[in-house]
Amino acid sequence: MRNRFDEQLEQLHVEIIKMGALCETAISAAAQCLQKEEKELQRQVFSTDAEIDEKEKEIESLCLRLLLHQQPVAGDLRRISAAMKMISDMERIGDQAADIAELAPYIVQKNLSGRVKIVDMARAAVGMVTDSVEAFVRSDLALAEKVIEEDDAVDALFDQIKEEIIEQIRRQDVDAKVSMDLLMAAKYLERIGDHAVNVAEWVQYSITGVHKSNEHHPDL
Repeated sequence: MRNRFDEQLEQLHVEIIKMGALCETAISAAAQCLQKEEKELQRQVFSTDAEIDEKEKEIESLCLRLLLHQQPVAGDLRRISAAMKMISDMERIGDQAADIAELAPYIVQKNLSGRVKIVDMARAAVGMVTDSVEAFVRSDLALAEKVIEEDDAVDALFDQIKEEIIEQIRRQDVDAKVSMDLLMAAKYLERIGDHAVNVAEWVQYSITGVHKSNEHHPDL
């Protein structure tokens, strides 16, 4: 029975890695949508978001099978419970990447300098998602803590973009509506960072049995 459980637990790790890779693809493609007008890229984000939704259902089903049929001990129970919480945040990451892709056509036609920092934000967010998933698979507490610390860099980039946009609007040298679309895209990336922090905090819980009070409240 234990061997069977270990096999299914390893399969859970594999599926979460796949879901994390889909999230990374969605974020990266969404950021590219802000750089050039290409409908195929936009379609890729929407398609990847749909794959993420399906992967969430598959992983949830696997977690339930593990809980119902394998009678996990306390440590395993924490890992399975954490995985179910993690995939909910990862599903929201896919949604927010799709939200960015939806805004992109209105942004890409305008030459807004804030787009450079948008790419930096996306790169940082991808790194946080990658590291949070790896921390779970490796039971790496230090890596989970690193993800939480990295959120400060994403927040700082968001603040820079916001200040830049406010200044451009004040000078009246940009389209205010497009600037607000760009600000919203940056806000979605900031929320993606928050979701990655949530994943990292569930990794901490799976290892230590203690979950920190969650200070991050991305929109549900």
